[in-house]
Amino acid sequence: MLAFIRIYNAGACTGWTAASNVAALACGKATGLARSLRKWVWDYFEDNSNLPVNVYHGSLSRIAEDEDLAQEIHEHLHGLRKKYFTAMDIVRFLETPDIKARFKLQKSPSERTARRWLHTMEYRYGKPLKGMFIDGHERADVVDYRQNVFLSIWAALQERMMLWNRDSIPTDPKSCSFPNRKRVVLLTHDESTFYAHDRRETRWIHNSENPTPAKKGEGSSIMVSDFCSPDLGWLKSKDGTREVRLLFKAGKNRDGYFSCEDLCVQTELAIELFEDNFPGTAVALFAFDNAPSHQKRASDGLSSLKMPKFPKLWAGHDGKTKMRNGVLPNGESQSLYYSDDHPTMPGYFKGMSRILEERGFIEEAKLPASCEKFKCKDSKASCCCRQVLYNQPDFVGQKSALVELIEAHGHLVIFYPKFHCELNFIEQCWGAAKYDYRRLPLTQNEAQMDANIRQCLDNVDIVKMRRFANRSARFMDGYQRGLTGSQASWANKKYHGHRVLPESIMNDLEAAKVV
Repeated sequence: MLAFIRIYNAGACTGWTAASNVAALACGKATGLARSLRKWVWDYFEDNSNLPVNVYHGSLSRIAEDEDLAQEIHEHLHGLRKKYFTAMDIVRFLETPDIKARFKLQKSPSERTARRWLHTMEYRYGKPLKGMFIDGHERADVVDYRQNVFLSIWAALQERMMLWNRDSIPTDPKSCSFPNRKRVVLLTHDESTFYAHDRRETRWIHNSENPTPAKKGEGSSIMVSDFCSPDLGWLKSKDGTREVRLLFKAGKNRDGYFSCEDLCVQTELAIELFEDNFPGTAVALFAFDNAPSHQKRASDGLSSLKMPKFPKLWAGHDGKTKMRNGVLPNGESQSLYYSDDHPTMPGYFKGMSRILEERGFIEEAKLPASCEKFKCKDSKASCCCRQVLYNQPDFVGQKSALVELIEAHGHLVIFYPKFHCELNFIEQCWGAAKYDYRRLPLTQNEAQMDANIRQCLDNVDIVKMRRFANRSARFMDGYQRGLTGSQASWANKKYHGHRVLPESIMNDLEAAKVV
């Protein structure tokens, strides 16, 4: 109103209406506010006590200015431990007497105001973003594993692998001298799920074609677990009569769920079929995704997670298998159970306190069994018995069941970095198979679906696999040169003839001598 009066008195505009339009425009508004300004000013001229009232009473500015209130609401929403909260949860929270008294709220906000508050606190209503390739790809721990562990192992073994060019012409390994230094053959693993109603949606449609009812939902599903190799294709026996491929109907009332035990059984078959193809002439490098289920320890593996502190009849983590022996600081074997002929506790688990005493940790054995809620503030601290045992060399060095199985047969194993699906070329094999699967007619039953899946997977031949493997190898080459995920992706596009690159990325690639 004051700006409107000043503009009019200064004579900057010709007329009452023009001055109000300029004042409204300065506020980022249109003619609606201009009309209101003319009315409010005229009413003020007639009665100096007649000023417009803000009916919203600064509800948005309250949440923007009061950081303590905003933080209290944040913590309350986080404490609900549910994804699907509503604006009414905020209203009900602010209606509680102690919150009203602490923040001097005369009344709780309306549901509409609560929604505006959520937007002000940087919440948005919509679908969550997806994309494992982006989330965590350049996280510090992931980059450390990728650069210092995975790529170091890969660089040491790549010299012993067979390579193929674009025309599928092989290049012999650089540093192999059988039988002292055997050739390494990559066998990569993954699982993928096919759905009955998953079909291609875009096509050419004639104007005369009538719409047809579509099947609801994704339909029944079949999960595929398989191994493939640029040397062998889909892993099969030498005569082609046996295959490692497993089709699994996941679900509570179907085949159950694919577990680490199922993968170990399949891996044992994969080792047998690999040795049938390479009888003592090569070593397999099994590559798996870095999934938690793939890191599961054997049923008798060393783990302090559920150990009791004092002697107890305890049969291991699964309630059936006793834990294997540990290793004392002097290198001797340490049994974690009393002998069966013990006079008072035959076959009892010794307890963490006794185990620590036998290792020389007398004072640490007096600590509590575990910290509150099993959350230790420092992973290296001696804060509880469980954490002290957790940091012992034999517990730290405990390998997963999958690794123990493969290494027991004299083969190698490696895990891809988290979020790096571009390094596992079998992902591109799934994509090629699903491209064919979506173009097939809808299946009538699971037997027909099973046959279609096998047919589409077999359409991905060894020539395509080698091309996919070369593409993944170029990503690894980019990471070895110090590129980030996006830069390595641009390098691959440059390799395939895409010339339009941002100048900043081009400079990075030129500096790394990739393009």
